[in-house]
Parts: sequence; C-alpha cells; structure tokens
Amino acid sequence: MEWTREKRYRRLDEASPEEMQQLGRQVDACPWRQTFHIQPRTGLLNDPNGFSYYNGYYHLFYQWFPLGPVHGLKYWYHMKSKDLVNWEDAGIGIEPDRYYDRHGAYSGSAIEYEDKLFLFYTGNTRDENWIRHPYQCLAVMDKTGCIKKLEEAVISTVPSGYTDHFRDPKIWKQGELFYAVIGAQRENETGCIVVYGSSNLTDWEFEGELETKLENFGYMWECPDYFEMDGQGVLIFSPQGLQPLGDEYQNIYQSGYLMGGSINLPDRNFDHGDFRELDRGFDFYAPQTMASPDGRRILVGWMGLPEIDYPTDKNGWAHCLTLPRELSAKNGRLVQKPVKELELLRKQESTAKVVLDNELQRIDGFTGTNYELLCEVSDFSADEFGIEFRACGGFKTVIKYDAVEKKVTLDRSDSGAEVGVEYGTTRSCNLNADKVVFHMFVDTSSVEIFLNEGEEVFTSRIFPDAGCDQIHFYAKNGRAAFNAKKWEL
Repeated sequence: MEWTREKRYRRLDEASPEEMQQLGRQVDACPWRQTFHIQPRTGLLNDPNGFSYYNGYYHLFYQWFPLGPVHGLKYWYHMKSKDLVNWEDAGIGIEPDRYYDRHGAYSGSAIEYEDKLFLFYTGNTRDENWIRHPYQCLAVMDKTGCIKKLEEAVISTVPSGYTDHFRDPKIWKQGELFYAVIGAQRENETGCIVVYGSSNLTDWEFEGELETKLENFGYMWECPDYFEMDGQGVLIFSPQGLQPLGDEYQNIYQSGYLMGGSINLPDRNFDHGDFRELDRGFDFYAPQTMASPDGRRILVGWMGLPEIDYPTDKNGWAHCLTLPRELSAKNGRLVQKPVKELELLRKQESTAKVVLDNELQRIDGFTGTNYELLCEVSDFSADEFGIEFRACGGFKTVIKYDAVEKKVTLDRSDSGAEVGVEYGTTRSCNLNADKVVFHMFVDTSSVEIFLNEGEEVFTSRIFPDAGCDQIHFYAKNGRAAFNAKKWEL
C-alpha cells in the first residue's frame, strides 16, 4: 500500500469493520508476534506515554496508529496492570478529536493530583500548508477510568526563539509547584529542553531554557524526563542528529541521560557529567520513567526506532514496548535491572554448569523461543566467549565478550530477516570485568540483555525463523566456566 498523507491521517472510525477484520487477520498470521511484551493489536506502536501509578494500578499508554505500520494519526492506547507483568487492555485513552490535537495525540506524561490522574501531552496540528502548530494539552482521568479533555489547550504557543518542534512534556512536582520539561529545537536548529512551571497544572508559565553544557548536541531533543535519585538529578532525553563516534551513537537516533546535581529551580541550571547512552542495542528509543508506590524508579522504552522499516510491516503492525526496568545509581551512572515482578513469568527451569575449552556446545534442556536465561561466565582464559541463541542452520544471534579488547558485542548479522542494516549489524561497548553475567529475556522477535547486574543493556528486535530455537555456549582460544539457568516464560 502506498501510504499517502490522506491514508496516514484517516481516523479509526473511518475504517470499515471489514477493513479492520482483514487487518487483524493479517496481523494474526505474522510469525513474529510477541508473547510477553506489550504490542499493538494492529498498526504501529511507538513512544510509551503517561506511565504512572494511580488508583491501585500501573497505567501505561502508548502512541498508536491503528490502520497500518506507519506513523500517521496518533492515538494514546491505554494498558493497566497490578503487577507490571499482566497487562489489561483498557482501550483507547486519548483520541485526536479537538482543534488542538486533530493531527495526532503526541507524547506526554501523567501525574496524580487531587485524586485524579492528569495526562499532559502534545497535540499535533497542521495548517493548510502542512506547517506544524503544536499545543500542550491536558486530559483528566477519574477513578472510574473516564478520561475527559480540557476544552482549551493549556500551552497554546511556542516561546520566542524556538521552532515548531516543541513537544513531549514530562511533569513532576517540587515543593508546592509543578514543573514540566518539554523537548525543543532552537531557531538555529539545535536541540534543547525548556522548563514550564505551574501551581495547579492548568495555568503554565514559561520559565526558560534548561541550562546544560551541551550547546550543539543534535538538532532536536525528544522525550525529556527529569527525576532525582540519591540526591542527584537525572535528565533522560532522546537527541536526534548525533554523528557516530566509535561505538557510540550508532543508531539513527539515540536515547541517553545526563547525571549531576539537582536542577536548581527556578534558575534552571543543571550541572552534569557526560551524556551516556541508556541502551547499547539496535532498537531502543523514547524511554519514560515513573515512581512506583514503593519508591522504585521504573523505566519503559519503545523497542523500535523512527524511519526504519521492520519485517513485521508487511503483516500490518510494527513495534512493541520493552520490559519494565528498575533504575538505580552507581558510581555516577544509571544501572538498569529487570523489575523483580518479571519472576512471575517463570515456568520450567533448567540448569547447567560446564567448562568449555576452545569449543562450542549445546546443553540438554537449553532450547527455546520465549525464555529468560541467566548465565555467569567466570574463571576464563579464553580470548572470546559467548552465547549463540535463536539458532538453526545458518541463523543465529550472538552476544559475546572479547576478553582481549574488554568489549561486549551483540551481533545480529545472521539473525534472520534483516532490519536497519544500513546502520550496521553489530553493537558494542566496553566492559572491563573478571566475571561476565548475561541476563537475557528472549521473546519471539526480540532480546533484552542485561550485563553484570544492569551495568549495560542491549535491546534489539530479531526476526528468525520459527524453528530457530537452539542455544549454544562457546569459548575461543582458551577456557571459560559457564553457570546457566533458563526459565521458560
């Protein structure tokens, strides 16, 4: 199908029941549907939005274009959960049906206030010349789950000095005031973040630009998120337009963070360290965090990227969300671990201990297409060791450690159907360790790998044949001791 502007901006209610049934059959026939990740029933999923806890549930929305695997007229789709594992389908949360969001409900966040959940988002509009005019909008959810929009946008203009790339508000409360960071582009086409303040969530004042040390760092900063942890300020955002630098910035767009002192409000000065990528894999963007009732900082990201074709496109759908991750701070860096609730997914367990000497080995009980694998490799003299998974015939995805270079690499050059090959087929990062722990969550068409208690993470989509279920452990030019556990999920 040729996705003309008219087709991309059709409303869901303009599609006939027969069209939706046909699209649903097309999606159901896809061999790469996930089993334990949030994915769209049809069409395209992208940014996680409104991630929050309210009225006994975790609430998680995502941007959704229902009519195909392309970016078009965006809705917010609503999922909710008691435990971050079992998600209930709560249906459409926000429809693009007002003057201020008629071309799409874009990204935003949520905060509880006066016993209601306030959803703050960007409304996308276009004029007759297709020039963008963004609004910042507010919808309110009550305890019955009913969501009502305000009649008017709460921020109707872009402040002087910035372009119409102005979106993705993230709210937090500090003292008696609310603040919002919004992704922006200066008129000189460099990315930045601006700050707004409010006493009541409906009347907002422009405070000014967030002052960082990154003056010329890409052309747009999307999906900002600010929070404080262990007395430190953390600013997460997704800069566009960074050039590759060694192993860094290899994807079309990046997501990462700055960590430093708390932002000094209201003067907006942020004293921080270097920008670090949150995820070293191929498919990770637009993450959002929330504070759980027990005080944890939990992150979910979009397992995908803009402007990349995916093999599921031909089946009428694209993308999923990552598993929830608990964040902590260690030595001035963020650490990400899968939330403990994911243990609820575990079924049959297999264990193995083996010492490999310049060899590759399959182990009884270690096969699968949907599993969690925890493997510790220690006491190694090998130059390289690793795990091949979702393997069969000439297909495999490989996570490996180069003990000479002190580097971890994820290789999907032989994973199956190709995706994003113009941006390369390997991703790497440095890891200097005398023990390497691979903690992997493998689903039908994805892998999330947490290294050494979450010091580094690799998130990627992979598209192997359905029969590719083998797992191989290997060591090259020396020995390595593997201690592995695997759970069916």
